[in-house]
Amino acid sequence: MSSTDTRIDRFQFRELRIPFKVAFRHASAERAETETVWIDASAVDGTTGSGESCPRRYVTDETLSTARAFVDRYEIELRREIADVEDLKKWASSHRTEIDANPAAWCALELAMLDLFGKRIGVPVESLLSVPSVNAESFRYTAVLGDGPPPAFHAMAGKYWEMGFRDFKVKLSADSGRDREKLAVFDQWSGGVQVRADANNLWETAEDAIAGLGRLGRAFVAIEEPIGKGNYRKLSEISAALGCPIILDESCTRRDQLVQLEQLRSQWLINIRVSKMGGLIRSLEVISAARGRGLGVIIGAQVGETSLLTRAAFTVARAAGDMLVAQEGAFGTYLLERDVCDPPLMFAEGGVLAGSKFPMLTQPGLGSFQIQAHAGPS
Repeated sequence: MSSTDTRIDRFQFRELRIPFKVAFRHASAERAETETVWIDASAVDGTTGSGESCPRRYVTDETLSTARAFVDRYEIELRREIADVEDLKKWASSHRTEIDANPAAWCALELAMLDLFGKRIGVPVESLLSVPSVNAESFRYTAVLGDGPPPAFHAMAGKYWEMGFRDFKVKLSADSGRDREKLAVFDQWSGGVQVRADANNLWETAEDAIAGLGRLGRAFVAIEEPIGKGNYRKLSEISAALGCPIILDESCTRRDQLVQLEQLRSQWLINIRVSKMGGLIRSLEVISAARGRGLGVIIGAQVGETSLLTRAAFTVARAAGDMLVAQEGAFGTYLLERDVCDPPLMFAEGGVLAGSKFPMLTQPGLGSFQIQAHAGPS
């Protein structure tokens, strides 16, 4: 065994449930607590790496139960066959079909192993994956507004505005009148406000989506998932009718789907969420494929992520470079009653998270956070 080999002694699977400070609602779901997979991968010497993911039925058809079943099925094989990053890549490549069906389950496992390998050999995860360092980088985040009652929506939007946010993402509902009332808040501000809409597959047909969005009386900079996932031809029609790009979220969970987007590249943006894509390596594959097609990307987040997934998304943002259109997440204890990582990674004024304020980011693996005890069954 070489000095870079790290034989994994055990995986520990936990369900992480942390209450939200306020419920978050959109067209596909409403949440009041996290629904998260947490996996620790431990070496014989006691070194431990941690991974996180957020399985969602409406995104990848996964649940906490399916994630647990995936881990139970493969953990012995993973401990036997994976001792370094090259082993991990080889295993993932040979099990691509299985991971395609269980991307969130694999995400938590992969992050735990990458964190462990980085800690064992003393390098950050970016070094393991040939990605530029996050050292001294700053990340600017979008203000995300759920589908709340108009008064609450206006109050939250105002708080974001006062913090210096100028980039907003708005969750739409099936009630166009209420959405118009919500969106009116942006009319009182000037100074380059950008608003994109997330419909969460709200409408049945392209015609319904075009009509529904038209009733809102507002030009968005982009529209995310207006109809059922994967109907690229109809999504292209919506983009042409509205004159703005379509953001692919549920409609893009792996790199081979990008071959559907060869024409009219200006119509598309790719939302890359580490959990949805199936971890960092698969996210980086999508970055590479998107770059080859001239597509912009948004680094997204699942509602309820802890700072571990926020940290993992930094790696993807650094790989994206000038392809990066926007970044979401870094809510930490703005949303969660508590975070697992100490200190939590959270945006500040203007939506900026300054990496220089978190020196642990460049420590081995995913960083030298204090991992707090977390609730949930093992």
